[in-house]
Amino acid sequence: MSVEPEIEEALANFFKQEKYRSLIASAAAQRKQSIMVDHSDLISFDERLSHLIVEEPMKYLPALDKAAYKQLQVEDPEYAATITDFKARVFNLPYKIPIREIRAIHLRKLIAIDGIMVRASAIRPMLKVAVFRCGYCGAKYRIPQEEPRITPPDRCARCMSRRPRFELLAEESEYIDFQLIGIQEKPEDLPPGQLPRIIDVGLKGDVVDVARPGDRVIVTGILETIHEREPETLRKTSKMYLETVSIETASKEPETLTITPEEEALFRKMARDPEIHGKLIESIAPSIHGLEHIKKAIMLLLFGGRTKQYPDGTKVRGDVHVLLVGDPGTGKSQLLKYVAMMAPRGIYTSGRGSTAAGLTAAVVRDRTGGMMLEAGALVLADMGVACIDEIDKMRPEDRVAIHEAMAQQTISIAKGGIVATLNARTSILAAANPVLGRYDSYRSFTDNVDLPITILSRFDLIFVLKDVPEKEKDDRLAEHILGLQSKTAAITSPPIKPEILRKYIAYARRIQPELTPSATKLIKDFYLQMRSIYQQTSTVTITARQLESLIRLAEARARAALREYVSEEDVLDVIELMKRSLSEVGIDIETGKLDIDVILTGKPKSMRDKFVMLLDTIRELQEEKGYAEDEEVKEALRERGLTDGEIGKLLSRLLSDGKIFSPKPGVYRLT
Repeated sequence: MSVEPEIEEALANFFKQEKYRSLIASAAAQRKQSIMVDHSDLISFDERLSHLIVEEPMKYLPALDKAAYKQLQVEDPEYAATITDFKARVFNLPYKIPIREIRAIHLRKLIAIDGIMVRASAIRPMLKVAVFRCGYCGAKYRIPQEEPRITPPDRCARCMSRRPRFELLAEESEYIDFQLIGIQEKPEDLPPGQLPRIIDVGLKGDVVDVARPGDRVIVTGILETIHEREPETLRKTSKMYLETVSIETASKEPETLTITPEEEALFRKMARDPEIHGKLIESIAPSIHGLEHIKKAIMLLLFGGRTKQYPDGTKVRGDVHVLLVGDPGTGKSQLLKYVAMMAPRGIYTSGRGSTAAGLTAAVVRDRTGGMMLEAGALVLADMGVACIDEIDKMRPEDRVAIHEAMAQQTISIAKGGIVATLNARTSILAAANPVLGRYDSYRSFTDNVDLPITILSRFDLIFVLKDVPEKEKDDRLAEHILGLQSKTAAITSPPIKPEILRKYIAYARRIQPELTPSATKLIKDFYLQMRSIYQQTSTVTITARQLESLIRLAEARARAALREYVSEEDVLDVIELMKRSLSEVGIDIETGKLDIDVILTGKPKSMRDKFVMLLDTIRELQEEKGYAEDEEVKEALRERGLTDGEIGKLLSRLLSDGKIFSPKPGVYRLT
């Protein structure tokens, strides 16, 4: 399609502007094959031209590319001679069309869409210019390939054969990178009761692999159709498909987020404030009243510790995992939703509706019939936070999927012929409800929560939220909620605005704080002091896992103040938080003593002592008679101070665990 001479001239003048001359020169210096062209610059330069590019992109975009290439020949003729193609990638259209509202009138027009990238195929070479050789006379033809199918020449101009036979010379043909991705509507754009829609987007050239699944992207492209085929014929209906002109990531990764020098100066000034930790805690979920210790734990989770790799290749995670267990109506889900929104990369999911494939990765067939991986929630939250609500409602076989992500921070997949290990360097914030609806203070933590020990022991901090009526507290809470609901009360805004807080977290995560000798000594002293309790009570109060947690939490607190070192103040603060977590969870209900084995083994020491007593009694009776009678066992244990109720519980637990069996009613034997 030929373009009018005056349009060609206007385009050439557009690239002669100082801004675009320097853009082209820097692109040539970096050996890039494209530059970004802001559509608002086109509007201010020539409004008619900007409309033509949107209305007839098939005709005018190649002319725009040609004009950019001509200017490249002026700026850097040597580099221009090495490439045949230079793209001008238009972005920043004035209006973004929601995926749901794309219609037939948008076909063959330049449009911009906004959504979440949910899948990406492998990058494949695509034929750009095919070289054919005539089977009779050997004449060669270079044919640019525009259609989906390979199109050979109609006839050979040299031998004029009636029935030409052409063969494709793959080694002489030109190829371009191609990738197919899926863009899905953003959750906040969904109308009530609707499923999110997905559109296929094709990427060609240097825009492949610009974004990753999980990123929010803005894609500018030409809307085209692909005809759907039935076995014999073409159908009347066709499928929408977007041919990309440019792609930008809207929510930048924490590691690639651009922070201006002014913002950096602001963050440094904020960090010098001695009250910075208090302000950060107040800025987390300000609409939720109280729960300061939990907000402090969430603050540490958002900043995270340092990931370490030892010389032998062993990795130690820096991400902090927090579990909240509590009565209904204590604001757990609200906290999780807020954190998913605040984190530089946050994903919220609920246990009831999550499967193992949905959390890790699913193997799906792509359009060409090959297998590809579709990322799940934990992979999408890589370098961010995954919030899992109602983790206790998940099916046990699905919950196992979280184990590897929590400890090793990877996800291994072996199915459908794909064997892969994906990164899941994510902090996990989970919430669970007690088994009986409300938390029973007279039962141990593991009896209250239906979660396996393997998962509980991997959380750095576990907190219990109890809904206990207290006059003063209830009065303040009622005032707070009514104040939020009514227009009369002025809602206090958080000390740090959410958009600044998000950038502050991303900036702080670049800092790698080191432990100082005094901080190391404090952690060691606390650890040894807690371990020494074993001599008096025979209970294990703390293990090496909690020691690693303490280091992580102290580093996170130092990061929150943008410090390169961990101070004694950081250590003392996180020790208080750890003590609170241990006192709520790792406590033997019967003796009232701290016992971390409640989480690590599921049974406190007092309970284990009773099991040993019962097993010894059955063993002694079995050695005498070959079996132990129910009444004799109970009699022996009553003498040792156990009640009938306790004995019944212990027997049924041992039977269900398979430690003892009953060959006939009223008789027990060891397995």
